[in-house]
Parts: sequence; C-alpha cells; structure tokens
Amino acid sequence: MAKFGKIETLEIIRRSGIVPVYYNADIQTCKNVVKACWSGGIRAFEFTNRGDGAFRIFEALIPFVREECPGMALGAGTILDAPTAAMYIGAGADFIVSPCTSAEVARLCNRRCVPYCPGCGTVTEIVNALELGCDLIKIFPAGTVGGPAFVRNVLAPLPKLMLMATGAVEPTRENLSAWAASGVTAVGMGSKLFPKAAMEQGDWAAVSALCRSSLEWFGKA
Repeated sequence: MAKFGKIETLEIIRRSGIVPVYYNADIQTCKNVVKACWSGGIRAFEFTNRGDGAFRIFEALIPFVREECPGMALGAGTILDAPTAAMYIGAGADFIVSPCTSAEVARLCNRRCVPYCPGCGTVTEIVNALELGCDLIKIFPAGTVGGPAFVRNVLAPLPKLMLMATGAVEPTRENLSAWAASGVTAVGMGSKLFPKAAMEQGDWAAVSALCRSSLEWFGKA
C-alpha cells in the first residue's frame, strides 16, 4: 500500500482522534505495539525520532504497517530540522510532528505535500504556524500551557483551527472527555497508553483494550 496523501492523512487523524506517541530501540517491540494499537482501533501512530537507531527502526516499521495494519497512517515525531524531516518523508512518513515550530520543516513538508504538525504554546505561535501553511497544530506541552481551558479559549476567536493536544493526556474517561469537550481535533498520548506491567509481560491484548476504551471515551465526548 502506498503512503497516504495530505488530505487523506489529515482525515485519518481526525477520524481516529487519538495518536499514540512511541519509541523503543527494539524493532519487534515497536511492531507489537503498533499492531496492538491498530487492533484496538487506532489509525494514526507517531513514532518519535528519539534514541540511537530511530530512523532504522522507522524504515523497518513502514513496510510492516503497510502490510499488517491497513488504513493506519504512520508519522515521524520529534523532528527538529528539514534534513531529518526529508529522511523520514523519503522513508514513507505520512506526517511529520515537532515539539516546536520550524519554518524550514514547514516549507519542506509543503513542497512534499505532507502534513506538518508543529508544537505551539501560544496564540501567536499558532497563528505563525498557520501562516506557514500548517493545517493541524500541536498544542504542546498541552497540560502546562493551560489544558482543555486553553484550547477552548483559543478556539473561541479561531473556531476553524485543527488542534492536537499532546502532554497531560491520559487514557481515562474523565481526562479524554475533557479534552474532547474542549474542541480538539485529536490528542497525542505517550507512555500512559502503554502500561508498564502490560509491556513487561507482552500483554498486547491489554494495550489493544486500552486503546479501544480510550477511543470510545474520546468519541462519545
């Protein structure tokens, strides 16, 4: 299966609502985690560019996801510069995510027709990202900058924004309901979606179940 187009990728993220954020140095663990998320209904996954060998792991994940997880968009996160973004896009990344906003990454992604989700923590940063051509903007660190209340206040004057909150997102009914009610398009969720006990025991069914419950809580709200 070929990589998704820009509009198709954004729609996958919007429909999924929850984007797991993950890195592990072991390729088999990464495959197990991605497949568990897919089995739980997740259709967008961010593999972060952290640690030695991250790119090599991503290269191995791309064909696995295309074959074993149909309909899933696989993005690359923690991308800080255009050369790194170009590597991941060349390897097949469906979207690019940063903890900050990089004009050079935005320009590259625009040329390649790949969604770029930059990290922003103020209204000025958000508007600047819009002017760089970013469609989906990451609120980060979402809990620190004001949580769901920040999102509601931003969307009041800018109701057409597509925002993805990352940071202080937890797989509980109360937390996900609050984020969904704020008006976010999606949320990014890291380690709390992968409980330590389940990971140590290789209980991938438990990870799938938590993904399934999280999607239900977010969707209902």
